[in-house]
Amino acid sequence: MSEKYYKTVTQIKGPLIVAEKMEEARFNELVEFTDAQGKRRRGQVLEVNEGKAIIQVFEGTRQLDRQVKLRLTGETMKLNASESMLGRVFNGVGDPLDGKEKIVSTEKRDINGLPVNPAKRLSPNQFIETGISAIDGLNTVTMGQKIAIFSGAGLPHHELVAQIVRQTRLGGKQAIVVGGIGLTHDELQFYLDEVQNTNSMQYSALFLSAGDAPTIEKVITPRIALTAAEYLAWEKGYNVLCVLVDMRSYAESLREISSAREEVPGRMGYPGYLYTDLAAIYERTGIVEGSKGSITQIPVLSMPNDDITHPIPDLSGYITEGQIVISRELYLKGVSTPIDVLPSLSRLMPDGIGKGKTREDHREWSNQLYSFYAQGVRVRELAAVVGEEALTDEEKQFLQFAKSFEEQFIAQKRTERRSILETFRIGWNLLSQFKKSQLTQIREEHLHQYYGVIEAGEPPK
Repeated sequence: MSEKYYKTVTQIKGPLIVAEKMEEARFNELVEFTDAQGKRRRGQVLEVNEGKAIIQVFEGTRQLDRQVKLRLTGETMKLNASESMLGRVFNGVGDPLDGKEKIVSTEKRDINGLPVNPAKRLSPNQFIETGISAIDGLNTVTMGQKIAIFSGAGLPHHELVAQIVRQTRLGGKQAIVVGGIGLTHDELQFYLDEVQNTNSMQYSALFLSAGDAPTIEKVITPRIALTAAEYLAWEKGYNVLCVLVDMRSYAESLREISSAREEVPGRMGYPGYLYTDLAAIYERTGIVEGSKGSITQIPVLSMPNDDITHPIPDLSGYITEGQIVISRELYLKGVSTPIDVLPSLSRLMPDGIGKGKTREDHREWSNQLYSFYAQGVRVRELAAVVGEEALTDEEKQFLQFAKSFEEQFIAQKRTERRSILETFRIGWNLLSQFKKSQLTQIREEHLHQYYGVIEAGEPPK
């Protein structure tokens, strides 16, 4: 650790400090500042060019002037990693928020990490039960998968995250890591209330950065959370679910830093390296050959103006292995857990379902439900133009199916955990409203075994 101090600050711009004669500085190196009152702050080197260093200050630059002294620490940002992180709540840079002592550990992990080596990555194929029918039944998540949740302003993605955290069963040694990025104080308190006071807290670690936290903290938070997940998975053999919410706050923090650095902007002002940066986070996921653990990642992002073509969801969709879309239309109808199954997709679902994993009829059953619901939505749009009276009997049947599907299958209380068998039962109950001859996606042997399992009344002949 260097004891050399510099008083070469030439510019303070927003969250950044520019200092000269810093030839010894290195990218991502930690810097310690001492202001005129003797108070210390920390920063991180973002760029070094011909002796000029651009440094982001963790605690912000308020009340700093150009007389500030700075010192290079010779270290990068590290996390004190330990199993004692479980059951704890931290801020976005790993400092305790729960009033307990800091984690003390000889395991100090660089938060920047590395993507999983593709040559060592195994294909995810093990079913994860979240207890939510719209996910388990039609958008099945597999262990080691990265799948995003696309939401919008005011939609209940925080409630969905809390439900997933409480209900998900990963099998074996299980751990949950939540990285909350730029949360309002109400949202931060929500996670404390929803997770901290439940049984899941004993195997969870929360890293929560508030919306008024320094910009750099919001950039660091997902990396801190993933570093904790990597330690638990690769070193301790845990199956880890890592949820990052809200990646929109992360991307906007990147844009703020990029603007302060006067970089040439890309789409909508976001930096041109947004895709690469997001990929560096999302790819820290998977199952690694020779390791007993795994990391499943669910990044959550709220789409500006519900625009799925916006750069953040657009680029995320290229990197992740599917997305779960929260519907404003269903939400306004009062449907709880308003997941729109039509634009949602889990690309690894075929590998995680079937005999020995979920059930042998899963693929055909889900295809039939999806097909009928898609037809029902199409008929609903037609009815809005021509009127329901103009529909044929078959179209009216599909219209009723869409309504029942939303009310019975998609709608689910936040405290309701459905097993995959219960999800199958509800789905078959809905399909049994149709004649066997209409179920063209399902093989005869599965129709014979499961068709007609309904709560009341006789299946149609």
